Amino acid sequence: MTTTQLRPLAENDLIERTRSYRSAGGDELAARFFDAAIAALDAIGRMPLAGSPRVGELCEVPGLRFRRVVGFPCGWYYFVAADHVDVVRLLADAQDLPAIFAEVEPE
Repeated sequence: MTTTQLRPLAENDLIERTRSYRSAGGDELAARFFDAAIAALDAIGRMPLAGSPRVGELCEVPGLRFRRVVGFPCGWYYFVAADHVDVVRLLADAQDLPAIFAEVEPE
């Protein structure tokens, strides 16, 4: 299994999105979201190249991949490095991805 390393923005995205689900639907919804988000991270660690490169291609960010959080309208965006997975953000489907990723580069 490949190590996944969350950038500070990705970690903050997870915290804020969990808080948002708690505010909108209570503790049970927040816990369901958090568990699904962590499960998606685990899947990325097991099979990093399984994530879709489509968003990276559309946003002209070479190597950027996407993995959906099952059951929620969001997903993880990441780069695959030689020795780890560099997790950049956890973003909703409706966000302006080209603007967000305009200055993102692999570490």
